[in-house]
Amino acid sequence: MKPKIFIDGEHGTTGLQIRVRMADRPDVELLSIPEAERRNAAMREDLLNSADIAILCLPDDASKEAVGMLEGNNSVRIIDTSTAHRIAPGWAYGFAEMDGAQADKIRDARLVANPGCYPTGAIGLVRPLRQAGILPERHPVTVNAVSGYTGGGKQMIAQMEDASHPEHIASPHFLYGLPLKHKHVGEMQMHGLLARAPIFSPPSVVSRRA
Repeated sequence: MKPKIFIDGEHGTTGLQIRVRMADRPDVELLSIPEAERRNAAMREDLLNSADIAILCLPDDASKEAVGMLEGNNSVRIIDTSTAHRIAPGWAYGFAEMDGAQADKIRDARLVANPGCYPTGAIGLVRPLRQAGILPERHPVTVNAVSGYTGGGKQMIAQMEDASHPEHIASPHFLYGLPLKHKHVGEMQMHGLLARAPIFSPPSVVSRRA
């Protein structure tokens, strides 16, 4: 029997990419919700509970809501692409190369949190140094990273692409995350085995006009 996979949020950017990549696979059955019904909570809940694997491509609050719809159902495996569960107890962090045991943890887990893009690079560099005892756990770590403006999410995309936006950004290079409370800091600290939060503010976002 083919495993049934439901992509909750399949009409968004991430969900569309996953659906396209899986569309031609003969070994799985994709469950789908019509775009017009994507806010139909009853239909979403039914599809979530009918799946063998649910892939959540949603904002944090919506991902938490989806997990709540599966409360008491221990047969559905969940892969969450949001930041909602990356440091949550009981969730496996989906970075298989993080250490020698991580691939097995992911394979055996019912709940898997997909890692963030920035943290993947940071953890991949910092964690081996921590495990080898080269980097003290309280060492002040700074993560310097650059991405295109799409890395800032829908709000930043709108600021960059919509000239009529009240907070339109015209500069090709700028700083954001200046309060040093970026949503990726927690997973960098936990999975990087750091005792203190790293300093992380994406220092420059380069627009397509650069």
